[in-house]
Amino acid sequence: MPKVFAINGSPRPDGNTADMLRTVLEVCAQAGLEAEIYQAGGREVRGCTACGGCGKHKGKCVIDDWVNEVYQKMMEADAILLGSPTYFSDLTPELKSVIDRCGFISRFDDMSLSRKVGAGVSAVRRAGGIHTLNSINHFFLINDMLVPGSSYWNMSLARAKGDYNKDSEGVDTMMRLGENIVWLLGKLHK
Repeated sequence: MPKVFAINGSPRPDGNTADMLRTVLEVCAQAGLEAEIYQAGGREVRGCTACGGCGKHKGKCVIDDWVNEVYQKMMEADAILLGSPTYFSDLTPELKSVIDRCGFISRFDDMSLSRKVGAGVSAVRRAGGIHTLNSINHFFLINDMLVPGSSYWNMSLARAKGDYNKDSEGVDTMMRLGENIVWLLGKLHK
């Protein structure tokens, strides 16, 4: 059974970004896919130092923390969802560390993320969400991943807790994203 692994880069485990990811995962689970969400936001993490140590320790960063666990879960997944609120027109530092470190690990691990499905979502108060999604999508594209779209940009106008659930277009966009992930995985796993 294909697996979808989501990473919540928001420090709020029950905030708008988490709700967006849950909507996508619910659609995937209803279609029979295995779905898991990982709470990364709010956890202490170091950024990549570009030391090249992951080249010597294939499949593992030399900084021994939860990012190595996230990378292993990425390896087990067929689709990866990355979610972040928009902070000053970009993603959270926790998610940026995941992107940088897992990106380097993958490159030294025979491009291990290649041809997995990847999609990003972002909760945004007003503006800057496109840049957040671009940062996430650049990670997918440089790692030779397949990026499905939706009926609109994968974002929701959501500032206060619960705003996403009031944004009917945002909810519809997440549901369609889930449907597109299910469809694409179905084509890939025939």
